[in-house]
Amino acid sequence: MRTKPLLVAAAAAAAIAIPAIAQQMAQTQPSPTQYPNGGIGATQPQPQPSTAPNTLGDTGADETAVQEVNAANLRPSQPVQPPVEYPGWARRDPWVVGRLDPAAEGLGSDPWGGASGAFLSTLMRRMDTPIASRWVHIALRDALLAKARAPRNVNPVDWVAERSWLLLRMGEADAARMLVDGVDTTGFTPKMVQVAVQTALATADAAALCPLESGIRQYEPAIRQLVQAMCASLAGDPDSASAQIDDARRHGRIGGVDLALAEKVVGAAGGGRAATIEWEPVDGLTSWRFGLAAATGMIPPDRLINAASPQLRACEARTPLYSPQQRLPAAMIAAGLGVFSSQSLVDLYSAIYDSTDPTDLPTTDAWQLRQAFVGKDEATRLAAIQHMLAIGKDGGQKEAARALVARAATLVTPDAKLAKDAPDLISAMLAAGDDRAAARWIPIAGGMDDEDGDRCWAMLALGAPDVTNVGTSRIGGFIRRDKSPHKVRSAFLVAGLAGLGRISTDTANSLNRRYGLGLGGTSSWTRIIDSAAGRGQPGTVLVLTGTGFQTRDWTKVPPSHLFHALSALNRTGQDFIARMIAAEALSRT
Repeated sequence: MRTKPLLVAAAAAAAIAIPAIAQQMAQTQPSPTQYPNGGIGATQPQPQPSTAPNTLGDTGADETAVQEVNAANLRPSQPVQPPVEYPGWARRDPWVVGRLDPAAEGLGSDPWGGASGAFLSTLMRRMDTPIASRWVHIALRDALLAKARAPRNVNPVDWVAERSWLLLRMGEADAARMLVDGVDTTGFTPKMVQVAVQTALATADAAALCPLESGIRQYEPAIRQLVQAMCASLAGDPDSASAQIDDARRHGRIGGVDLALAEKVVGAAGGGRAATIEWEPVDGLTSWRFGLAAATGMIPPDRLINAASPQLRACEARTPLYSPQQRLPAAMIAAGLGVFSSQSLVDLYSAIYDSTDPTDLPTTDAWQLRQAFVGKDEATRLAAIQHMLAIGKDGGQKEAARALVARAATLVTPDAKLAKDAPDLISAMLAAGDDRAAARWIPIAGGMDDEDGDRCWAMLALGAPDVTNVGTSRIGGFIRRDKSPHKVRSAFLVAGLAGLGRISTDTANSLNRRYGLGLGGTSSWTRIIDSAAGRGQPGTVLVLTGTGFQTRDWTKVPPSHLFHALSALNRTGQDFIARMIAAEALSRT
């Protein structure tokens, strides 16, 4: 699969409504006729264009939002209690929503610069996920979480919704939740309501649907009655909850397992109802099915879990009611995508270690990981590292295994006798961003002249800090010995070195002409990302980098995309991320 054609020419068009996450995460969906009128598991209604103004009201410290108490509004037994409104001083600015300091993330004080918010929103909404590079995923997530002012030409709440929606499609449920929680519910737009519903389901938090009931009533009517039933039970009103479930069973649009899962939440919340979940007729997981099952600690059958998208599996890895051992397979997928860090994966294995019977420990991977860190000698530690690396079978799993042992790999002393192990150790360290620890192997790699030596040298030439002299003769020797299909590794090497400024453009062009590396391709995407870099827009550059890596297979990333992305990142002060992406290209091909 080649990267999909970039639709940047039409990116400034009017915003397109967000599709429900259920369509994105499920591999196979029931036909729309199974649940009439847009029920759960069927095609969801498209969000209505937001009518909220681009500029919201003053958020100063006034008390105008507090309702005045008088005799008229003290009447008892109101059928619906009035909403609690925020006083002016407690309202949050919707133009500045995020959790990370952009300057601390290398994005400066204004990541979006003068870029059009409508243009960026369209790019994000059309981005296919997951993307090829783990490090691009990590950098893009951090940019979306940055607490920076929304760009021009966009409703600020809809801008938060677009960022959250992309994070959900990347498998970053917790990150999406952080953004959703940063907006006052009184200011939610239709788009924000829909994304907040999907975020609650992705984080397996049924209670998070309750503050959204008024918006759900208007924009997600298919699930309104079931949400009311669950929230009534969670609020301690089991009679109302049971009545709502019974009415939904008789007259509602949703039935089958989707209704049964809502009934199970009602029972788990103290509604006194028992629900039997029949998974046999179900042929795919939607966000509703996953979210409500996970909210009650229920794991769907393996056939449904294994057929789910990697992004949904990443959400599963965060499910609080699952045990560490139950979350482990999904956590490996999450780490391969970039959702889980090296430390998060080590912490999960530590929890498994602590919960395992001591007599069973020596036969577990958790024991082997412990040996990788604290084995009695270096041979024991190295053998344990090799054992853990063997866990990874394919691209994403292998990258997760590398991240898992990264810290342990830094404890191995560089030695020419370990030449056969050096490529895996260097790959592991760079997977976790331990570039200076990896750089200790430069003298060893310089003395290696076989295929392992080429792999080590190439990764270090791209990923190590403070490299000033690469040597064109070594590059030529690498290219001549390269046996990868279409010399894709050579193309990535030259593109990476040129993008990082470690060889001149003239040298890159000369090598490109001599060996036919395909680095000279230009497109609307290359022109736009170069322009964004020239205008000093690091956040825009990262979104565009994500659009340039829309494939799961590194070998399908055009080398010209790698060159322009690295060059743009380097020019906007993101040299560390650029080096890690470049090294990853050589590590994973």
